[in-house]
Amino acid sequence: MWLMYAAGSAFFAGITSILAKCGIRKTDSTVATAVRTEVVLIFSWLIAGAAGSVDQVRSVDGKTLWFLILSGLATGASWLCYYRALQEGPASVVAPVDKLSVLVTAVFSYFVFGETLSRKAGIGLILLTAGTAAMAFIS
Repeated sequence: MWLMYAAGSAFFAGITSILAKCGIRKTDSTVATAVRTEVVLIFSWLIAGAAGSVDQVRSVDGKTLWFLILSGLATGASWLCYYRALQEGPASVVAPVDKLSVLVTAVFSYFVFGETLSRKAGIGLILLTAGTAAMAFIS
């Protein structure tokens, strides 16, 4: 089931890039990010309400809340950078460079959680990184 959600995430992230590029043609990237954030905020609370999990907010402990706040700040910074990059660069190159987050995640997951990659996953990560570098830096 997780693979279906991951594929959905990839699909929606892909169309997000195109919709965002259309939406920032005549709008400042920071304003566009603020509008997007408001929509995500409302949508997230509607989904939590529909799932019946809003009451669980009170049971989130302090340490968990702190990490969620930091994650939210990182998301905001990522979106600000992403929208600015989309405003200035081609979506077909900005989106793959943004996906270097896979490399960052793999490195951090090793140091934070002790996770290791299989040989096949390591080769895939190297290929993904090389392909992204080729798209971004080789004209």
